[in-house]
Amino acid sequence: MSEEKRTEIGELGEFGLIEKLSERFESANDKTILGVGDDAAVVDSGEKYTLISTDMLLEGVHFDLSYVPLQHLGYKAVAVNVSDIAAMNGFPKQITVSLGISNRFSVEALELLYDGIKIACEEYGVDLVGGDTTSSASGLLISVSILGEVEKEKVVYRNQAMENDIVCVTGDLGAAYVGLQVMEREKQEYLANPDMQPKLEKYEYIVGRQLRPKARMDIIHEFKELNVLPTAMIDVSDGLASDIFHICRQSGLGVAIYEDKLPIDKQAYETAAEFSIDPNSCALNGGEDYELLFTINQDDFEKIKNHSDIHTVGYMQSKNKGKTFVTRNNNVVELTAQGWKHF
Repeated sequence: MSEEKRTEIGELGEFGLIEKLSERFESANDKTILGVGDDAAVVDSGEKYTLISTDMLLEGVHFDLSYVPLQHLGYKAVAVNVSDIAAMNGFPKQITVSLGISNRFSVEALELLYDGIKIACEEYGVDLVGGDTTSSASGLLISVSILGEVEKEKVVYRNQAMENDIVCVTGDLGAAYVGLQVMEREKQEYLANPDMQPKLEKYEYIVGRQLRPKARMDIIHEFKELNVLPTAMIDVSDGLASDIFHICRQSGLGVAIYEDKLPIDKQAYETAAEFSIDPNSCALNGGEDYELLFTINQDDFEKIKNHSDIHTVGYMQSKNKGKTFVTRNNNVVELTAQGWKHF
């Protein structure tokens, strides 16, 4: 009698697992425009499309309450969902928040969490419209679902990039990852000596990028003003390399990314060196920057070339040219993705 095959979840990874579990499902409703496979699902709601996304944050996996303030955690839980709506070129409207809570949390602690949720709701113009609470055997679990909307002709997917499109990214990359390294180091020093005070003043920017990331809704508004419609877009949650690979796979293309074009903040660069980490690796693989990574037609380059917070980092190429990284010395090497692994 043969043993039943067992596939470990880690063999598939997050996206392989989602694909495997959802491949047997077909849409039964003609209003479902897009289900699994992008930053948000797309549903036809009449004049516009409704966008739906959800994210879960687990204590001990996604956050460590020994150095993450509850107010910042509440803000971040909303911001990462707003970022998914931004990645579809949409505008967030409503959220629901569900919690799994262990008995070590007081009402006052949860009020701090919701203070952060409220600040984010006000900043992004989002309404909290419901949720659920349940007990947790240990730790804190936060699940946020979000609804947004987008004009039908303005929705942006991951699968519409074209060969020779320019690859752009907003803001800077790698700072959130380096900020996490700083907080982990300070935690270890505190555990060794509880009398020590954390030394975070000189790392304020990069620590803030980890604790309180911003969803780039400002750029979505500016796309409208600049009359720019990206051909494909995703938010940088797992690292630039991993996330451009999603666009490559779904658009059936390769990509060339240039080392000298990677936008890395000075504080992130210097702190990476302090930790003996390659700053380029932080930018390519760090994740949790929640910047927007998108492709545009070459005709739109003139519209964005002088924008101080949009950086061109490469271009899409044919699939047979592969995914490449061009070094400062013009050496062409294979681009590899070593970003956040969920399993």
